[in-house]
Amino acid sequence: MPAHHRPVHRSAHRAAAAGCAALLLALAAPVAQAHGRHPVSDPARATLPAGDGWAAAGTGTTGGAAADAAHVFTVTDRASLAAALAAGGGPRIIRVKGTIDVNTAADGSPLTCEDYATDGYSRDAYLAAYDPATWGRDRLPSGAQEDARAASAARQAARVELKVPADTTVIGVGGDARILGGDLQVKGVDNVIVRNLTFEDAYDCFPQWDPTDGDSGNWNSEYDNLVVQGSTHVWVDHDTFTDGRRPDAAQPTYYDRLYQQHDGELDVVKGADQVTLSWNAFTDHDKTLLFGNSDGAAATDAGRLRVTLHHNLVSGIVERAPRVRFGQVDAYNNHYVVGSGQDYEYSLGIGVDSHVVAEANAFTLPATVDPARVVRKWGGTALTADHNLVNGRTVDLLAAYNAANPSDTLGADAGWTPVLRPHVDRPETVAAAVDRGAGAGKLG
Repeated sequence: MPAHHRPVHRSAHRAAAAGCAALLLALAAPVAQAHGRHPVSDPARATLPAGDGWAAAGTGTTGGAAADAAHVFTVTDRASLAAALAAGGGPRIIRVKGTIDVNTAADGSPLTCEDYATDGYSRDAYLAAYDPATWGRDRLPSGAQEDARAASAARQAARVELKVPADTTVIGVGGDARILGGDLQVKGVDNVIVRNLTFEDAYDCFPQWDPTDGDSGNWNSEYDNLVVQGSTHVWVDHDTFTDGRRPDAAQPTYYDRLYQQHDGELDVVKGADQVTLSWNAFTDHDKTLLFGNSDGAAATDAGRLRVTLHHNLVSGIVERAPRVRFGQVDAYNNHYVVGSGQDYEYSLGIGVDSHVVAEANAFTLPATVDPARVVRKWGGTALTADHNLVNGRTVDLLAAYNAANPSDTLGADAGWTPVLRPHVDRPETVAAAVDRGAGAGKLG
């Protein structure tokens, strides 16, 4: 990656604000199939504004804006969503209306974890088979119950993983569109827009026990609410991500470890590139945003994983907001909120060969959380962090981290200057603006 001078905070370009606001238009409900010419005010036809983050690079991101009437779908259940995603043809718009529970059978009846279980799997039998007291802690589970767990997991995956094709816009209708329990996958395609949706509780019925993970072992699960893998030009805007009905705090512990049924809220991995995440709410979760899934993936990830995050609310999360490997990541004008008494590890994870610029963000931290904890080093070497506020006061997050970690410091230059920014708000205004405008149901 070419080296550039350290970026300078940009507080100008206020005139661009009006143009951006005009693009954030409320959804009309109900929404019918489109006919003839389409009004400019139809948010399903909106395209990513020029210069708005990495997804605006090159050809930009238009999603399904050019869809003809035959490729505009309104979906209300898993069957109609899956059919719209699988339909042939060119660009498409998929309008999601109401709640779609992805863990449902072909007739729409709900599916439980017991419905997916096969080959004799049961949680009690699995727990008995791999109890560290008898199985030990130096080898992964194997044998009949692990095979049954994997087969059961495959049955669930076939229902909850839904693939989004190229040139597609998936957008919620009104303020209450929700995908429940689903894993929306943007995999190996170009030009996708996802807007105005609440993604809730993508849960794994069959977490795997790994006694070698960490000092005490861990339960590892599958399914992100949304995963961008090997894809380019993806705009994720005004969505809400939450564990919702199934918070980690309500889950049991086995082998003295949380029975973790959630993976990430949104991952950008395996060579994905040119992604903009704007005005989303990432809430109430543990491992939230992962950009780059392996330290050893330089062959596919170096020079890619370029992601912009701006005007997102990140609230009640434990870690990874984001955790970055390789990518040039521009995080500006986001509001990070840590609640009093909640579990919290860090926000900005500086991983191997990462190039993170964090500017003009607002952090709201309780007195028990030292600003030095905002940054965590995971093999990275540098971070550009300028003009960030903590509880309304300017704090040099990099200096705070380095002072607390004198034997494992980070350099101050991420090696590049972001230019794909329509405007940068003064950090003093960020918390109120983001709290007011981020998340699903707030396009207007």
